Amino acid sequence: MSSEDVTFRSGDGTLAGTFLPVPDPVATALLITGSGPADRNSDAKVLGRSLRTGVTRAVAEALAGARVSSLRYDKRGVGASEGDALRAGMADRRADARAARAWLAGREPGRPVLAIGHSEGAWYAAELAADGLADGAVLLAGGARPGGQVLSWQVDQIVARLPALARLLIRITRQDPVATQRRRLARITSSPSDVVRVQGIRMNARWMRDFVAYDPAPVLARIAVPVLAITGGQDIQVPPADVQEAGRLVQGPFEGHVTGNLSHLFRPDPASRGLRDYRRSVRQPVSPELLTLITGWVARTWGGS
Repeated sequence: MSSEDVTFRSGDGTLAGTFLPVPDPVATALLITGSGPADRNSDAKVLGRSLRTGVTRAVAEALAGARVSSLRYDKRGVGASEGDALRAGMADRRADARAARAWLAGREPGRPVLAIGHSEGAWYAAELAADGLADGAVLLAGGARPGGQVLSWQVDQIVARLPALARLLIRITRQDPVATQRRRLARITSSPSDVVRVQGIRMNARWMRDFVAYDPAPVLARIAVPVLAITGGQDIQVPPADVQEAGRLVQGPFEGHVTGNLSHLFRPDPASRGLRDYRRSVRQPVSPELLTLITGWVARTWGGS
């Protein structure tokens, strides 16, 4: 199946993406990546090092086998898309997702539109579904609690998984990594600037303020279309328990899964090593379990093969 490089406008800039068409599609899907400098495939370059997670690319290719065409795109300021990634807030990301949805609906008129988001992208997928702009939504590692609570939960999980030597050094030096993280977060969120420096690294303070204040619960409670929610059982970035909470909130048909030993990147993490294992784990493909759950839901709900 051959894909197409496409562009579309969002605000004053042009975003670039990949459209993967299929013959006689039963639906078409918009794929929305998570936080950070992620491109259309969910690959990112952080502090000069690449992390090729390939989550959205793997989902797009699996959907093609279920007769679902798809669009995935580079975030603004990333890859081939125009814009300033360091100054983009959640309102910008929301606008970009809506522009991508409009392009997709114009390319495949009359087809059901599915909104599929990973991590932060799941919040925008949920918004499209709640606002009547998607006929179904797939929430991959999507939180159901406010962003500030998600960040606090993340810090607790990361600290708990530090190597024994690191924990010993923390005790010896009487450091408190949780308190340190809270001070840094308070400095970022209290700044009126779009960008601040933390330990010499430029941070997107505008996005962080948006994320901390955002509560997805009211959005989830407005969704009346079919929803599939999947989070890895070893996810340390989004609480797996939020799948159950999303099911309680969503008003439409809901299917939720917490997938065993999978991480936030949907790779096996049986030892629960968390972030320390990401670079090793992405050498493996995205879990077939995840892709089977998505394509199976599509087949049951939309009549795909």
